[in-house]
Amino acid sequence: MRHTGENLYSCTQCEKRLSSRGCLYEHINIHRGKYKCTECGKCCGNSKDLARHRRSHSGEKPFECSICSKRFTQAGDLVRRMRVHTGDKPYKCSLCNKRFSTSSNLQLHKHHVHSNRRPYQCPYCGKLFKINIELKNHVRIHTDAKPYSCRHCSDCFRRLDQLKAHLLKSHNEGTWFTCDICQQQFITRGNLKQHSLRRHEGVKPHVCSECPKRFCTSRELRLHHLVHSDVKRFSCGLCDKSCKFPRSVVKHFQKCAAKLGFYSV
Repeated sequence: MRHTGENLYSCTQCEKRLSSRGCLYEHINIHRGKYKCTECGKCCGNSKDLARHRRSHSGEKPFECSICSKRFTQAGDLVRRMRVHTGDKPYKCSLCNKRFSTSSNLQLHKHHVHSNRRPYQCPYCGKLFKINIELKNHVRIHTDAKPYSCRHCSDCFRRLDQLKAHLLKSHNEGTWFTCDICQQQFITRGNLKQHSLRRHEGVKPHVCSECPKRFCTSRELRLHHLVHSDVKRFSCGLCDKSCKFPRSVVKHFQKCAAKLGFYSV
């Protein structure tokens, strides 16, 4: 069934569907905690994945790029690095023909740009989500569950990425993931991939309902929506002038303060 794209094997604990019995067995190992990291508590599906994950704590980087000598913890990262040098983008979207250097970037592109399906619904507030993990993280807001605990202090967190961020920032434990192009750092590899996809490969999943413009983030889209609105929500604290955009009211406030003699612009 791996080649047909059908997911016929369902997990009884989380209802996730898998393409083969072997994938299901590995997925169940995650629930059982059979391959659990002693450093951060993350559970893996098999010993190979656990060994690969442990390198994120040990700092071991056995894979070296023959062109720039940069080292990586995983062979897949080395393959992606080589494509940076060669410019190779072997994965093509069947819907718009855009090409990508990794299959994960292609899947993210299809998910964010070409799909509007949100099949997962929150039982508490009815909010819909595209993927199951987003729903799981959201439900913890209602239940106040914090399953990820720090082994150095008493802090607990709703999401694993929050724990990783805490370990990096508060206890200097773990590895930052750095963008090869702009050097921006991220807590998780997933956040780095999303950044690369949107900022450096041109994917803009947030579409304005009023015009064809697209944006990388929901915040950028919300700010853009002000262009189509007559509402002026941002007011100067020194006079009665209001503006559509926060940057506009900041500039006006500075000029207004200068006129009143508070400071010079």
